[in-house]
Amino acid sequence: MASNSSRTAGRHFLQIPGPTPLPDRILRAMDMPIIDHRGPEFAKLTKRVLEGIKTIFKTAKPVIVYTATGTGAWEAALVNTLSPGDRVLMVETGQFAALWKKMAEKLGLVPEFIPTDWRIGADPAAVEAKLREDKAHTIKAVCVLHNETSTGCLSPVAQIRKAIDAAKHPALFMVDTISSLASTDYRHDEWGVDVTVGGAQKGLMLPPGMSFNAVSDKALAAAKQSKLLKSFWSWEDMLNMNKIGFFPYTPATNMLYGLAESIDMLHEEGLENVFARHHRFAEATRRAVRGWGLEILCRDPKYYSPTITAVLMPEGHDADAFRNLALEHFNISYGMSFGRFAGKMFRIGHLGDINDATLVGALGATEMALALAGVPHKKGGVQAAMDYIKSAQARPARAAAE
Repeated sequence: MASNSSRTAGRHFLQIPGPTPLPDRILRAMDMPIIDHRGPEFAKLTKRVLEGIKTIFKTAKPVIVYTATGTGAWEAALVNTLSPGDRVLMVETGQFAALWKKMAEKLGLVPEFIPTDWRIGADPAAVEAKLREDKAHTIKAVCVLHNETSTGCLSPVAQIRKAIDAAKHPALFMVDTISSLASTDYRHDEWGVDVTVGGAQKGLMLPPGMSFNAVSDKALAAAKQSKLLKSFWSWEDMLNMNKIGFFPYTPATNMLYGLAESIDMLHEEGLENVFARHHRFAEATRRAVRGWGLEILCRDPKYYSPTITAVLMPEGHDADAFRNLALEHFNISYGMSFGRFAGKMFRIGHLGDINDATLVGALGATEMALALAGVPHKKGGVQAAMDYIKSAQARPARAAAE
């Protein structure tokens, strides 16, 4: 049948920081008949997934799986542990930190924001200072984003845990890993996190619609005292049913097949190799941006994200217009800009099931789009990225030869 729209040949370069492209293996794994979600086959699948996902969060404690996006897992973390009027310490790392704060307000909590210019991650010293001021321990939770998706800034979770301990403060520690889980090192147990929030559609390479709460014993104890209302989000209901391989409501059955496949794929590659791959992509992208003479939004290298690089546009050039031009001419999508940087930057996602050649293709499209859009820049950014990738790939070979 004839169509009025023209076909675009080749693959679409989905360089947004999630959802990420779906691997064929996961698509095939999800292509299954629906089974009885109260039957024995489903119970086996549930138990397999609930044990497997612990290895990704690096925890021996329960991980609760929700049929919801990461925003739902944010709400679950708050309503299961806190009570109306509780103070919550948060850090203004960007748009998504601001949204979590707004949610806390809607739930009847009292968030206190540590301000930033959106160009760094959470500063452990600032967290410690605020907690030391709270002599009466009225702050009940510290909430930070491990990786701020809107800015490309990574926060040092292990150091923030040490800051909380140094202040001798009993607050719960909650961390959002939606754009970092399964892409860079994260250790729920070792780093003393009480609730870790995760999402399926980024490093886990799944469609949107599944999210997680990894919970500590301290968080479970807090849940017994929590007075915020919850029904769908109740940990107690979930954990009771999970023990026998089921959920208190109909779950996303075929997403669980995909999650099981994702866990297998991550371990087949090896988590350390997955992390090294993402850090290689991130450094290559940053070298390309510097090669173009453009500015990285994250202004301090110690906070550089391994999954997202936000690029500031030169004065007088609109980031959204650039994104639209790149999509039209080179079939590539970048992440949009938010808040105080709306229209001033675009975000290159480099996470999930991509390889070096994919990244070089995306950076090549970016360099061409910059030229076509008339954005002032230098040539050679892609070459700088390729030179770095080549040297990074050569190191293991040299090490093996030695």
